[in-house]
Amino acid sequence: MRIVALADTHLFHRDLHVPDGDVLIHAGDFCRQGNLAEVALAMKWLGDLPHERKILVAGNHDRAFQDDPAVARALVPPGVTYLQDEATIIDGVHFYGSPWTPTFMDWAFLADPGAELAAIWAQIPADVDVLVTHGPPFGHGDSSSTEGRYGDKDLLARIREIQPPLHLFGHIHEGGGATHEGKTACVNATNWECERSATTVTFDPRTRKLVLELIPPREESHIVVRGR
Repeated sequence: MRIVALADTHLFHRDLHVPDGDVLIHAGDFCRQGNLAEVALAMKWLGDLPHERKILVAGNHDRAFQDDPAVARALVPPGVTYLQDEATIIDGVHFYGSPWTPTFMDWAFLADPGAELAAIWAQIPADVDVLVTHGPPFGHGDSSSTEGRYGDKDLLARIREIQPPLHLFGHIHEGGGATHEGKTACVNATNWECERSATTVTFDPRTRKLVLELIPPREESHIVVRGR
């Protein structure tokens, strides 16, 4: 299975080349402010992409999926599976998706570190093959242009506990790339508002082995950084 991973397109998707693959995954922040008009634009783009199977997780900029979930979900086109603390199986591969990130300012899908986030991550099935969250675990793809790390320690604890083969996320634009936490490949697939290319990974469901096929450079052509 060839997985094509995207995140943080923020409506700049016209600038992005999306390669072929078996499953397309968008790990959130397809909007800027997150109103229904922006959702409709992003869903039109996703629906027009030729990939047979698509998985979508919301991010902190995709507010309509939290504020007006029934209407927002109704805009998700056929062939796109929206996951909000939910699982799906495609050709024997077990996917699980969740939008939550640690509380920061007044965006969407925020939860407090500690008991609240730990309870959210406890819902991740132990047998998941591909975990898709909007935000990173602590220490993996979570360094920004300011000092410090912004990943989630509670998410890291759950990953250490269940060791999924692949964890895909975005959120921290400057953190694009791949690292490992034990047996888990942690891949920040951010497109940095479509200044960074798509990420591709191949996964064999029989052996649960994966190959990090194309991991773009962390920065590709940033003359002007549009901001997170």
